[in-house]
Formats: sequence, C-alpha cells, structure tokens
Amino acid sequence: MIIAQQKPLEEIKGLLANYQSVLIAGCGTCVTVCFAGGEKEVGILASSLRMAFQVDGDPKDIREATVQRQCEWEYIEAIAEQVQQVDVVLSLACGIGVQTMAERFRGKRLLPGLNTAFLGYPVEQGVWKENCAACGNCVLDKTGGICPIARCSKSLLNGPCGGSHEGKCEISDDVECAWDQIYQRLKELGLLDNMLEIMPAKDWSTGRAGGPKRIVREDLRPLSRGAGEQGSKGAP
Repeated sequence: MIIAQQKPLEEIKGLLANYQSVLIAGCGTCVTVCFAGGEKEVGILASSLRMAFQVDGDPKDIREATVQRQCEWEYIEAIAEQVQQVDVVLSLACGIGVQTMAERFRGKRLLPGLNTAFLGYPVEQGVWKENCAACGNCVLDKTGGICPIARCSKSLLNGPCGGSHEGKCEISDDVECAWDQIYQRLKELGLLDNMLEIMPAKDWSTGRAGGPKRIVREDLRPLSRGAGEQGSKGAP
C-alpha cells in the first residue's frame, strides 16, 4: 500500500491562505489505512482549519468529502459538483490521487495535503515500513520474498556488504540488514542455493531511469480505440 503523512497544519494553512472556499477531499483506501487521509482525518483537519482561520480573523468556508479512491475517475465523479462549488480542493490522497483529480478537474486548483512517503505495510500499530521500490523488475523469487532494492540501504543485488554486523545495517542499529533477513528466510525455505546465484547488474531503465512508466494491457482495452477514448472523457 502507499504510505503518506499529513503535511503540518501551518503549511496547509499557508497553501489555503488566498482562498475562501475549500473542499477537503479524502481517499478511502491506502491513506485511510495509514490514518493520513481517510474520512476521519478529513473531519479532524477540517475542524482544525476552521478554528485556526477563525482565530486568525479570516474564517473560511471549509467543506468535506471522501471517495473510495481518488486515483480513478469513476470514483471522483461522485464529488464533481462539490469540486466546482469551491475555490480550491485540498486533496488528502497520495500524489497519484492528487494528479488524477487535477487531470479530471482541469481549471480547478488542486493542492496536496499529504506527503507521499513510500510503498510498505504496517508492522505494528502506528508503524509502517518501506518494502517495495516499484522498480519494475521483481526479484522476490530469488530472495525469499524480501526486496533488496527497497530494504537494503545500498540496494545491493548480491549481498551482504562488509558493513553489516549481527543482523544490523552499518547505517544504524535500528535498521535490519536486508541480506541477513534474506539469508535467514532462504534457510527456512531450504533455498540457500539461491545465494550462490550471482544476479546481473540491475536494468534501471524499468525504474525511474527510464522516465515515467506506463503499462498497457491490450486484452483489457476497448475493441474500438475511438469509442474507448470517448467513453473515458479524455482519461489517459
């Protein structure tokens, strides 16, 4: 899932300073799970902003809405009318959701209320951990389901390096050595021979080095390209 954190209240106030009516739009998926941008967080932020602007002598019309996902046009259509009624939309979605909203509602100012951090999962209540770098060339079959790109501080494909000690990374005792974890996992699975396989240098063109990524599934596309484009109302 995508992990994000809410921007500081003062920073958000600064973003909204020149607008009078605001729609705070929440997202019901990833950012709800990580307690950053769901319906509850929308309500709390809206109340905090109303009070803060009232105290500053600059009361604003702050409205609230939450959709299931902001990253798909079919879900954000539900708040199209609300979007058009305000000066600005503060999106509490990840960066993908903000960009989707901005593309759909062209001419309307869209502002990010969150900082998108990484792809990960909750390891315990209130703690999230990065697990995937979305590099476009997965090697989890070779590493026992542990990503060396995201979880090794040096993104080594053939580790460990010489700096790890007693299962900890040299950068901090709070960071576990990913390759020690890979070794332990492969040992549990009876797959230690995987450690003998030398993985070739990574092709980074499948990651950020190759520019913005795009996946096309021809089997899922409309039979008529023209009809599909018309039906999507210009969606990419």
